Amino acid sequence: MEAIVLAAGYSSRANAFKMNWPLGQISVLEQTISKFEGVCSRVIVVSGFKAELIEEEIAKICHKNAFSFQIKVVYNENFHQGMFTSIQKGCNEVSSASFFLTPGDCPLVKKETVQVLAEHKGNVVIPSFQYKGGHPIKLAKTVKQKILETNPESNLRVVLNGFEKKYLNVDDPGVIMDVDTKEDYQKAIQYCLPLHKQNPFRNS
Repeated sequence: MEAIVLAAGYSSRANAFKMNWPLGQISVLEQTISKFEGVCSRVIVVSGFKAELIEEEIAKICHKNAFSFQIKVVYNENFHQGMFTSIQKGCNEVSSASFFLTPGDCPLVKKETVQVLAEHKGNVVIPSFQYKGGHPIKLAKTVKQKILETNPESNLRVVLNGFEKKYLNVDDPGVIMDVDTKEDYQKAIQYCLPLHKQNPFRNS
């Protein structure tokens, strides 16, 4: 299984480049990526805006971690056209029968949630907390094909509306928590504090 992590956006609502913000003792992006350990063989990170910072962050992550998966960074030259072009760019790289898709600023998902999602079959599997859908979502190869065939000016919602969705209710508020704004970031820091001692990827 593989995962696509979207890290190409402008971070406009945060008024700063948030992917390398510290969260716990690692960055937002590393927190997001680390959740696929033991589940995925490869994580595809799609860069765009400030791509060089993503490259630097991934180089740091690879230097200090011995993850079981490979990390590949792909640059979306059309990132300014919107997130769907980044999803298409990532899908171009996917070769597995199913894959995860998540924005890079969704770092608080429990690793156990990812493991549970991986075991569920379906074209579209979406984690939900208190019946609100979140990330990462798990998609089948047939959905990937539809994404690639769709006009780049469209969006993921339109594509997913053509498939039956399975919602998996999980006891994990992290699936609906992102770091869109500086306020979100402060909440994420507070949320991370009690989890920090359990984080196997933190620096010692």
